Amino acid sequence: MASVLVVEDDANVRTALIRELGARSHVVRSVGTAMDALREVTQSPPDVVILDLGLPDLDGAEVLKMLRGISDVPVIIATARDDEPEIVRLLNAGADDYLIKPFSAEHLSARLAAVLRRSARSGPAAELSVGGLHIDLDRREALLDGKSLELTRREFDLLAYLAARPGRVVARRELLAEVWRQAYGDDQTIDVHLSWLRRKLGETAAKPRYLHTVRGVGVRLAEPDPRS
Repeated sequence: MASVLVVEDDANVRTALIRELGARSHVVRSVGTAMDALREVTQSPPDVVILDLGLPDLDGAEVLKMLRGISDVPVIIATARDDEPEIVRLLNAGADDYLIKPFSAEHLSARLAAVLRRSARSGPAAELSVGGLHIDLDRREALLDGKSLELTRREFDLLAYLAARPGRVVARRELLAEVWRQAYGDDQTIDVHLSWLRRKLGETAAKPRYLHTVRGVGVRLAEPDPRS
């Protein structure tokens, strides 16, 4: 079972896709415009997007480009455009698969399953450990030296994203795109959440243990120095 966002302006096609995917136990949401699709992916990211190219407000190719700017959600293009150079261009632009209309429910189901399998294999580890920090992504639990951390949803997402990249300086723009799902935003939002996280990790910006700010670049999560 997966969470599927169907982006299709034709009501009849949209209804058929919802019916067929729902019959296979997927949770399906649907929208008919590009802007609604971007809003859905930002606010409630699905496991996979089925994207039509002929949308009324923006061409699907442009939507794909915008999606890739804010998310790595798998995208299956579903369109009547049967043009090989176009297919190659969209795959190179970040599409995960391509279906030519009309297609059968079985064909769609098989392609969807394949994309989800690839996504699962390339996904992050279920558990992360950095020093005394242990994060269970499935349970959405974080422990510091064996003690549970009471984190908000955004604090947990921020901590988990940094912990999955230990020792690497993560740019603020990347945090906005991957944690907040926003192409643009205020750096102060990140600073506030980092301040709250530091407090819960028992550290300060002046005396960091795990979270180290690199001025003008971003933030790095690293195992504490045993000498400090």
